[in-house]
Amino acid sequence: MAKPNVNDTEINQSTRLDKWLWAARFYKTRAIAKQMIDGGKVFYNGQRSKSGKAVAIGDRITIRQGFEEKQVTVIALADRRRDATFAQTLYQETQASIETREKNSLARQQGILLSPASDSKPDKKQRRQIRHLKERI
Repeated sequence: MAKPNVNDTEINQSTRLDKWLWAARFYKTRAIAKQMIDGGKVFYNGQRSKSGKAVAIGDRITIRQGFEEKQVTVIALADRRRDATFAQTLYQETQASIETREKNSLARQQGILLSPASDSKPDKKQRRQIRHLKERI
């Protein structure tokens, strides 16, 4: 008996939040996705939620990854992880989120350029001065 070849996005009306994040390739494993949800790095419609929360089309998800914070809108649902091009069809990032991320990225780059690393290590006297300066603060 052969199984019908039906796309899983057509069958599902809702998917678990951790499964969707994993299928959309925001996190490498479902366990990591669950940890991020439980740790408060993922907001579902502006609120913290549990990893078993049902995701529906049109919902807004905010994801913090490192220095970046992405706000995405769910366009399609999936239970299984596929290639990256399919994962990109599951969501759409908001325009405000893209602009904010670009602005923050530029600010980080300029901060690095304004305070470049030294050519050599500090000597003993300079390390002592740095330590005294830090103790005052």
